[in-house]
Amino acid sequence: MSEMIIRPTMKFIYMGYTVVFLIVVASVIAMMRVQWPPWVPSPWQPWIPWLPVLLLLWPVERHLRNRLTKMTIMDDRLRYERGLMGRTTRTILISRVQDVTVHQRVGQRIFGTGDLSIETAGEASRETISQIDRPQEIADHINERSQGGHSKDQLT
Repeated sequence: MSEMIIRPTMKFIYMGYTVVFLIVVASVIAMMRVQWPPWVPSPWQPWIPWLPVLLLLWPVERHLRNRLTKMTIMDDRLRYERGLMGRTTRTILISRVQDVTVHQRVGQRIFGTGDLSIETAGEASRETISQIDRPQEIADHINERSQGGHSKDQLT
């Protein structure tokens, strides 16, 4: 059977890029329309080249963190990986999964995303993967596998 890879959604990151783009365009247009007297230097002029770079730091950082987090559902286990330089990998046997919880805030419900938490037998800790698409479908898939049912091989 093939494995299923789950990553945090990119919806909010794309929105971040869009907002940054719109702010930069609006700033450039505003600077072009403002006529500073020739003897008074523009107070914003030194910042104009750095504005896109500074604003892009937030979505780029989120994008990298997003791409460096993934959960892989295999036949008999789950593998949760995160990090770049310092990488953390946790492997969980599906037969030991006791609780799968989906938490969705109002904004997440609107966009069809949510947080998925998995608790295993014999351990007090939970693994949570935040901001994933279709969290309830994935939770049902994991629950089905943990109970031994393999009728749904893979979500589409």
